[in-house]
Amino acid sequence: MKPFLPGSTIGVLGSGQLGRMFAMAARRMGYRVHTLSPETETPAGQVSDVETMAAYEDLDAVRAFARQVDVVTFEFENVQAATVEAIEQLVPVRPAGRVLHVAQQRVREKRFLEKAGVPVALFRAVGSEAEVRQAVAEIGCPAVLKTARFGYDGKGQAVVRDAENAAASWRALGGEECVLEAFVDFECELSVVAARGMDGEFRHYGAVENRHARHILDVTIAPGRFPAEVQSAAAELARAVFEELDVVGVACVEMFLTREGKLVVNELAPRPHNSGHFTCDANITSQFEQQLRAVCGLKLGSTRQVMPAACANLLGDLWSDGEPDWAAACAGAEVKLHLYGKREARLGRKMGHLTALAETPELALEKALAGRAALTDRYAMAGSRGR
Repeated sequence: MKPFLPGSTIGVLGSGQLGRMFAMAARRMGYRVHTLSPETETPAGQVSDVETMAAYEDLDAVRAFARQVDVVTFEFENVQAATVEAIEQLVPVRPAGRVLHVAQQRVREKRFLEKAGVPVALFRAVGSEAEVRQAVAEIGCPAVLKTARFGYDGKGQAVVRDAENAAASWRALGGEECVLEAFVDFECELSVVAARGMDGEFRHYGAVENRHARHILDVTIAPGRFPAEVQSAAAELARAVFEELDVVGVACVEMFLTREGKLVVNELAPRPHNSGHFTCDANITSQFEQQLRAVCGLKLGSTRQVMPAACANLLGDLWSDGEPDWAAACAGAEVKLHLYGKREARLGRKMGHLTALAETPELALEKALAGRAALTDRYAMAGSRGR
């Protein structure tokens, strides 16, 4: 199949910051970008050639959108299967709809990983109070109950600390299909963002170290400060997942490193990922250019990291006392500011990030946290305490 060359039009399902950064990379390389989402004046729409406002369920609008583009990708996985199927009848979707089908629903995702021989936490699918009680009896406590769909940044999750509260936790999550997972006693959380091309070529950005606060990714350190054998094992796990799913595009494999030094895959994100934002400043090819290259059938770019980096998220909390002091944050010559163009700042909402480059990961982390602290002396999150 011939590649889609500059001048082609890329369709993007979703219109948040991931779509924004993808559109910026695509337009820099001479591509046109059309976005589709139920909103207008969105982060991605602001920098796209055409912004279509339509519900994902509006298949007539979806087909009209598909007829205007050459290939479609997505930055948001909660898109109905019927939507992707309608598009695939007209133009290629990359990653394919089957990848989205697996990754957007936790029961399917866990079963896929287990069948593929990928290490995951012990789990049970539950859809009733009786099933929740039985699952707790089999797995034990503590455990984590997660909705099968639409969970992100800690939403749709509850820790089950004792069997007596298990049913109540399930009802509090809406009484819908969930996954109960055994609690993983982990040393740290890590992820591997990678890409796979049409020809099966696989390239990754290494295992990065992630810290969360309030269940939201707070800080990423790249490269992650892990032994070489952990870096290698994490990359090979990611490769196995990509090949088993036949991914064409960029995706992220999130993992836990247990205190015993074992890797356990937590979940998949079939798109660029927050933990890969450092690549825009620190790598020869960013995760967004890489997504474009893979989706268009081009050769993948080098993932070599030029300098160690740390990325600190900027949440809407920063705006609680007025506009942050952007000049102070940019005072560091090696600190890069990225804002997502969101109109309204809300508590917990991702509004942007800072990336700092330095000679070592530790120094990069120090610079990123100092830059964020300079925005307001009242802004403090768990990741700011260092390690």
